[in-house]
Amino acid sequence: MKKLILFGAFALLSLTSCKKDWTCTCTSSVGGSSSSTIADMTKSDAKAECNGGDGSALGVTVDCEIQ
Repeated sequence: MKKLILFGAFALLSLTSCKKDWTCTCTSSVGGSSSSTIADMTKSDAKAECNGGDGSALGVTVDCEIQ
């Protein structure tokens, strides 16, 4: 029984989201790109923040993705 509880606790901890640093790379349709670091966030939060840089103006589009 103790082994089952220990295994369950370990499995639960391994499934939790960990915070770490992510790299956000933005690419422009005119050929440029840039990268920035998003510090101490979960993957889903970092993805949301990085995608906030997506946009278009005057025929130029910018697409941002986390690495």
